[in-house]
Amino acid sequence: MAEDAHGMTHGVTGQVRDARDEHVPGNVLVSIGALLLGMLLAALDQTIVSTALPTIVSELGGMEHLSWVVTAYLLASTAATPLWGKLGDQYGRKTLFQIAIVIFLVGSALCGAAQNMPQLIGFRAIQGLGGGGLMVLSMAIVGDLVPPRERGRYQGLFGAVFGATSVLGPLLGGLFTQHVSWRWVFYVNLPVGVVALAVIATVLRIPRKSMRHVIDYLGTFLIASVATSLVLVASLGGTTWNWGSPQIVGLAVLGVVLAVVFVAVERRAAEPVLPLKLFRVRTFTLSAVISFVVGFAMFGAMTYLPTFLQVVQNVSPTLSGVHMLPMVLGLLLASTVSGQIVSRTGRWKVFPVVGTGVTTFGLLLLHQLDGYSSTAEMSSYFFVFGLGLGLVMQVLVLIVQNAVSYEDLGVATSGATFFRSIGASFGVAIFGTIFAGRLGEKLADAFRGTQLPPGVSVDALEADPRGIAALPPALRPPAVQAYASSITDVFLYAAPVALLGFVLAWFLKEDRLRGSVTAPDVTETLASNPVERSSYDEVCRALSVLGTREGRREIYRTITERAGYDLLPAASWLLLRIKKYGQVEPGVLAEHSTVPLTVVMEAARQLEERHLALREGLDLVLTEQGREVAERLARTREESLAELLGDWWGPDRPTDLIQLVKELNDELCGSTAERPHEERTVPRLS
Repeated sequence: MAEDAHGMTHGVTGQVRDARDEHVPGNVLVSIGALLLGMLLAALDQTIVSTALPTIVSELGGMEHLSWVVTAYLLASTAATPLWGKLGDQYGRKTLFQIAIVIFLVGSALCGAAQNMPQLIGFRAIQGLGGGGLMVLSMAIVGDLVPPRERGRYQGLFGAVFGATSVLGPLLGGLFTQHVSWRWVFYVNLPVGVVALAVIATVLRIPRKSMRHVIDYLGTFLIASVATSLVLVASLGGTTWNWGSPQIVGLAVLGVVLAVVFVAVERRAAEPVLPLKLFRVRTFTLSAVISFVVGFAMFGAMTYLPTFLQVVQNVSPTLSGVHMLPMVLGLLLASTVSGQIVSRTGRWKVFPVVGTGVTTFGLLLLHQLDGYSSTAEMSSYFFVFGLGLGLVMQVLVLIVQNAVSYEDLGVATSGATFFRSIGASFGVAIFGTIFAGRLGEKLADAFRGTQLPPGVSVDALEADPRGIAALPPALRPPAVQAYASSITDVFLYAAPVALLGFVLAWFLKEDRLRGSVTAPDVTETLASNPVERSSYDEVCRALSVLGTREGRREIYRTITERAGYDLLPAASWLLLRIKKYGQVEPGVLAEHSTVPLTVVMEAARQLEERHLALREGLDLVLTEQGREVAERLARTREESLAELLGDWWGPDRPTDLIQLVKELNDELCGSTAERPHEERTVPRLS
């Protein structure tokens, strides 16, 4: 690990340090706080807009363009994500992160000031460009700031931010819309972003490491163009233009031609944005399609359910956010539980099968909703739908990571999440097309031959649902019913897509999980834009999570047993501490660690009795025999870590993987952050 501008070493060093110096420095904690604020902005913007959308389209006009407020952000952030990651490697992440914040804040300010829908859609794309950078770079900078052992813990904080924004986003969007203005959904980013920008500029110190990349600009442009062309076909076909119109046919042909060119370009690219060889792995291909389906269903529903609640159920924007909570809670609950079960049992196939099946069932339940549905009925349907999504989301990333070689681990993870992002874009667009097309037909049918009040027309009701309030009481139910059936029909049309995912899930081959494949963090499963991390970063995160978990489960008892010694777990821990620091004073060690003095003293006494350590004043130092035992314990720990990597730890294993295992072994075996088993009744190991 390199040193920062202040000369403070964040990584593993060979120096002997006192236990008190092992904590993460204060300036690093402040920097991580600023990174969390940056992540908060990007994560919040994915959920806060949903409950404000009905009001936004009512004020700016154009219900048929509602989907593009979401899709523009999704497409821009998805396309920009791989570029931010590689440019950050090449030109320095701090500078790129500051640029991402500025772009995001400029986009937010422009969105808040938008005067019509085309402006808002364009400004949302600018916001998405910055949002993609906030996601990628904030996670990457954590890896620059803290050593491998600590990474899992701090990246867990980012996952917690995601979980919190999933719950708070719809509520905050409703509160701002109802009590201030929908514009504050965007303006709220400005003060938070300015604080993050100031802290990053003044406090953040990270090594300036330049990693050269052959950036696949053409591939990025082409895949973004393919996605945009096809999403335009999905969103404009049958509404703005007829399906057989020259415009729609032209866009479809353009999308296909660009896709062919993209494949040709990616075959020759040095660092392709989406390596085509991944599609030779059946598990990856199936998972990519299922990820597309999950993104399609999830974001499509999350975009249109608030409209149903506010227009059909006449719920306030704030309460519509409250009504969405059962879906979010079901998603988070199922996602967390499924990930933990898979990590512990190694069995995973049941989750994508059951998850896609429950998602399909949930969509059919949502189709049953109408203006007379009770809160309990809606909440239960929302919960079932969220449960289905959660069961499959965590596992898809996990099984892709398990199916590929080490060199492809990073791109496979980003590839799986990329297809979920593209699915989200298509889902929102296609839901919007179906909704807009059905709404126009049903409103026309409802009021055919009916004399509407002056200033009210079918077109006006279609563009602005607030016009329903201007109708005479006798005419309101048909208008509300038209909106209700148009939205719930969307879920019926989405059910076969989810069913396709269910069928494909049966063809997944359940390979045995590597020990190092753990449940991915929340940012990998809930983020709308793809994850962009290297293979090294993914393994580092997984091993750090495993290491700390093993530490809580008597890591020292395990390695003592494997090494073949009859020692207290605390004695092994103390041996490794002395090996790392040269000498240890047991009383001072107990004072500055979480291990009780009685446990430390008992361990010290055993080491002296076995002639593994001797006293030099108040300090304990190793004997020759003690050094041999400590070396073997350290090797055993390193072997334990290596075994978790499975076939990634082959004869041709890369240097960075070897170095990572050595660093983690050094940190895990010699840190006060890990405490040995404290009970004095631990049975002696034979």
